[in-house]
Formats: sequence, C-alpha cells, structure tokens
Amino acid sequence: MSTYDYADASKWRGTTILSVRKNGKIVVVGDGQVSAGNTVMKSTAKKVRTLAGGNVITGFAGATADAFALLERLEAKLEQYPTQLARACVELAKDWRTDKYLRQLQAMMIVADKNDTYVLTGNGDVVEPDKLLSGSSIIAIGSGGNFALSAALAMDDYEKDAEVLAKKSMSIANKLCVFTNDNLTVETLKIK
Repeated sequence: MSTYDYADASKWRGTTILSVRKNGKIVVVGDGQVSAGNTVMKSTAKKVRTLAGGNVITGFAGATADAFALLERLEAKLEQYPTQLARACVELAKDWRTDKYLRQLQAMMIVADKNDTYVLTGNGDVVEPDKLLSGSSIIAIGSGGNFALSAALAMDDYEKDAEVLAKKSMSIANKLCVFTNDNLTVETLKIK
C-alpha cells in the first residue's frame, strides 16, 4: 500500500474505529477483529487505548505493529506537549510523513481528548471532524468505518447518549462489514 492509499477506506481490511463527541462525552470504540486476508486471526484485540494518564483516547486501524510504533511516538509527543493535543498530533504527523522509517508504517489513528478529536494518517493528515447541526462530531476509520459513520450520522438526531450511539453504530457496521466484529472496546471521557 503506497502512502497515497491511506485515504482510500476501500483498501483497509481489519477493523472499525468510531469516535462520537456528543452531549458532554467523547467516546472512541473499536471492534476486536484482527484479520489476515480473509482469515480471522483474533477476535478480542484491544485497538482503543487511553494515554496521557487517561486524558487522551486513541483508536487505530491498520497493521498492528505499525500502530503500536505510532502509539509510542504519540505518547512521546503528548509528554512533550502535555496540554496541546493538536500540536502533539501535528508533530507526530510531520514525523510520520518525513521520517524514512515512519513513512512505511501502515496505520491510521483517531486521537481525542476533552476538547478535540483528530484523525492522523501517513499522508501527514491531521483531520478534525466537522461539527454537525446537533453539535455532535462523528468520525470513523478502518474497513467498517464508513458503515459505522453512516449509521451514527443517521441516528445522531435520535440517540442523545454518545456511548449508546457509538455502540449501536458499531453493531450495524458488524452486520455489514466482514472485517468487523461485535467484541467492542469502549473508552469514554466526560467533557463537562
């Protein structure tokens, strides 16, 4: 996969990560399936983690070893810029884009704290989701990301609780994407 393929969700096989910011909560949820081609290697992987003493939530999609290497780099950036999530993400994205070793890593990440949510890619992207009319912001990555995102957007006006919305959306993604399962890891931060 070339670095230009990161933005093409159809190339990603193996996970679904969804982030919902709504009504005083930020939720990041991920499924537990690890696939190698068309084979399920593991069904209970934890692809959502807390960092920075529980103040930052991250979820990753893509190659597991690559994602862990990026998580270590993100932790270092968060230590360097402890109250500046945007700066830590931009600095990681710059390194990821320009470093010969990091440039080869095939993963994507959602990173969120009480104030902001970003998607980071190997293209150097640091994307913040749009706020919806409801005040929510919703974003997803991975092979089932578009399914979970569509479900969350459709239910946003009807489901007020961010965690319930995220879980229902992942349940829909699980029914549509063969690379997504129902073994969920859910991390939540209260915003207010």
